[in-house]
Amino acid sequence: MKNNKNSNKKQKKNSPAKIATTVVAILAAVVVVGLFVIGATGGFKNLAFTTSTQGEYSSTETSQGENGSLAMTQGENEEDKKMTEDNVKVLVEMEDGGEFVLELYPSYAPQTVQNFVDLVSDGFYDGVGFHRIVDGFMAQGGDPEGTGMGGSGVQIPGEFASNGFAQNTLSHQRGVISMARSMDPDSASSQFFICYDDASFLDGEYAAFGKVIEGMEVVDGFLDVERTANSMGEIASPTTPVTMKKVTVIED
Repeated sequence: MKNNKNSNKKQKKNSPAKIATTVVAILAAVVVVGLFVIGATGGFKNLAFTTSTQGEYSSTETSQGENGSLAMTQGENEEDKKMTEDNVKVLVEMEDGGEFVLELYPSYAPQTVQNFVDLVSDGFYDGVGFHRIVDGFMAQGGDPEGTGMGGSGVQIPGEFASNGFAQNTLSHQRGVISMARSMDPDSASSQFFICYDDASFLDGEYAAFGKVIEGMEVVDGFLDVERTANSMGEIASPTTPVTMKKVTVIED
C-alpha cells in the first residue's frame, strides 16, 4: 500500500495539467523577453538594422570585420587602450543649447566604451538625433538614419550577462546609458538609450556602460517635445528633431 501511495503522488506531481502549466509559463517568459528586445530596437519591423537586400548595412557585413570576426574595440594601440583603462567623460551639446555630461565605465563594458569613444572621436554623433523618446522608459538615439534601422557599419560583441559577459553588473537605473541592439546579442552598433526611470528588467540583456552625471534635466526636456506614434504604437517619435550638435570626449 505504501508503494501505491508513492506512485499516486508521483503521478499527481507529473500530471499533464501541471506539465502544461509549466510549459505555458516558460513560453510566456520567452515572449516577454523577446518583446523588450524588439521594443528597444525599433519595433517588429526592425528586428535587425537592415537586411542584405534593403541597404548597405547588411547583417553579415556589419557583424564581421575584414578578418571575418566581430569588431574588437579594445584599441589597437597604447593610446586607445589607455582611453578605456579609466572612466571617460563625454560632453553632449544639443542643437537647442542644452548640454549634458556622460561618464563611461570601462570596468563594466570595455569594448562598448571603446566603440562609443571611437565614434565620438570620429564625429559620428554630430548632427545625429534621438528618434525614440518614451515617457517613463528611455530616450534612444545614435541612428544616423533616424529610423531605428541605422548603424555605424560595425557591430560589437554584447557585453552583458546573458551573452556570457558576467562582469557587467551595471543596472539600468535613471540616467544610465546602454546600447540598443536587435535580437542578435552581438548586433549593437551606434544606437544607444538613456534610461528615465528604473529599467532593471533590462539588466543582463543589454550592455549598460555609463551614466549621465550632469544635465539630466536636459535629457528630461526631450519629453516636452511633441511626439507621434511609432510603428509599435508608442507616442515616441518627435515631430521636432531632438539633435546632438556636438559630442566630444572631455580631456582631463
